[in-house]
Amino acid sequence: MILGMDFTFLNKYWFYYANGLKLTLQLAFWTLILASIIGIAMGMVRAQNYKVISLIIDGFINFIRGIPIMVQVFIVYYGIASQLPQFWAAVASLSVNSSVYIAEHTRAGMQAVNKGQMEAARCIGMSKLEANWYIIIPQAIKNILPSLCNEFILLIKNTSIVSVIALHELTYTSNSVRANTFLAYEPLIVTAVIYFVITYTIKKLVGILERRLHAHD
Repeated sequence: MILGMDFTFLNKYWFYYANGLKLTLQLAFWTLILASIIGIAMGMVRAQNYKVISLIIDGFINFIRGIPIMVQVFIVYYGIASQLPQFWAAVASLSVNSSVYIAEHTRAGMQAVNKGQMEAARCIGMSKLEANWYIIIPQAIKNILPSLCNEFILLIKNTSIVSVIALHELTYTSNSVRANTFLAYEPLIVTAVIYFVITYTIKKLVGILERRLHAHD
């Protein structure tokens, strides 16, 4: 007993949390990969100021940012990705949401690179595509890498949303334990502590990464 709370249920149900945590991390990892590919591509296009395409992407970004993430999950799961396995439908729904924020990070990262570098690259005979690929993008990635790591932290927390489609991630697991033990509070405390330990650890690692990147500036 701790502060009047009973955590002895962990002796029997710890593996529920282990399996839920494993699925949560897998979900966050694959979502980050897919969202990064889509988001970086959209951000690169927006940074080039192609009027028509940029206008379409900007409209898509504003549309997604204006819709609650739970609604997006339902739309993707029951509609667009209804033929996918449950796990990949969840990845797709979270990727749609996360990609628009990564797109904004990418655009800002590319625009933060000194414009003189593009001009210098063009002066030595590089095409615009070559200058972007060899000069601008590597520096932009360095600029947005901490933001991508922070996006991973946010993704870990957002995976709790897909419990509404009965994917057995950490939050769904917690509710299963509550139903089996008839404990309303303690299983949620365990879940909260697990989320905190993971996100706090990643936050510290991101801080170390940022200091090392700034040390090479």
